[in-house]
Amino acid sequence: MNTLPGRETLITEIKNFDQFSRNGASLKNCTLQALDFTQRKVDWGRFEIENTTFLGCGLGLEEEIFLRRRGAYIYNAPSTLPYNPFRCALYSWQELMEGFDEDEDSSKDLQIYRHFSANKFNPNINEALWQRIHDHSIDDALRNLLQFDHDGMTRRPCVGFMGGHSTRRDDPFFRKTALAAKLLAENGYFIVSGGGPGIMEATNLGAYFRGKEEAALLDAITMLTKAPHYKDKGYHQQSLEVLQKYPGGAETLAIPTWFYGHEPSNLFASHIAKYFSNSIREDMLLAISLYGIVCAPGSAGTTQEIFMDATQNHYGTFNYYSPMVFLGRRRYEIETLIFPLLKQLAWGKKYYDMLFITDEPEEVLGFLKGHPPVKV
Repeated sequence: MNTLPGRETLITEIKNFDQFSRNGASLKNCTLQALDFTQRKVDWGRFEIENTTFLGCGLGLEEEIFLRRRGAYIYNAPSTLPYNPFRCALYSWQELMEGFDEDEDSSKDLQIYRHFSANKFNPNINEALWQRIHDHSIDDALRNLLQFDHDGMTRRPCVGFMGGHSTRRDDPFFRKTALAAKLLAENGYFIVSGGGPGIMEATNLGAYFRGKEEAALLDAITMLTKAPHYKDKGYHQQSLEVLQKYPGGAETLAIPTWFYGHEPSNLFASHIAKYFSNSIREDMLLAISLYGIVCAPGSAGTTQEIFMDATQNHYGTFNYYSPMVFLGRRRYEIETLIFPLLKQLAWGKKYYDMLFITDEPEEVLGFLKGHPPVKV
């Protein structure tokens, strides 16, 4: 809730009708977002209209003319857009998968991706503005979910996972990642992934099974391995069968992007913050994971994110130093030397002792519990 000096009860961002009614007769300096007034009779004449903005609100023509004459700003997106740039909530997998079929996919997710891809590298000014407004709406919904304080810390203690998008469901590190995410979720951490397949799916899958028997998670992984790679036919069908057999999983967060929209979203996240801008999406994923990042084996994209997170730690960009755990000794000590390089980079810095490498999910939990975020 945002308030103005001297107007302690005034809600300046109005996103539901309860907030609208609580504001009384004043809409001064208020922004109303995604409210449909077409089925409501509102006496707009009784409201104080000054610096008042309507974003994606349903209004009758006469109402709109009346409000514009009184100085209101009214913005509506074209009906041809396959997405709502003024949305007030994160996505669910059910919303994105609406219309999905294994043989002929016409899901909302794919429709948005195709629309985005048509002018991915050179959008006109209108499309670029709608995309930016959409991504701001996702930012806003994400902040409402995580509840940041004035120092930038989230009420939900977020731990993010990163790793290869092409990791197969029968890969040992798919299993290790899922087990680590389950352990962390059961110890109070809110688990975040990049929202795609591979290690990202393993992350949300493991946290989804918080509080359930480990045998249930291992059974789910066995079911998923019937379509081990995200390009395999039946990939989503196996996920749906797991969800049907094991309903009621825990809350988890995924932060994917339509920039990589050819990769299917995984279905084990309850909250999906999907962006058009990949750079904003990557930065946000790392910025909110203040209780730690867990790096499973990955390739170029994972390596980039590792050094992005190291940079945030090096300079204390988001007001906290956060632990970085590398799940995969061979990958990060021998094949790439990334872990010893980061240890050298961190020498003499506050986050030097917050770097850790292991092959064991239990040690991931132990290290994060012993190394909470440190305020800059």
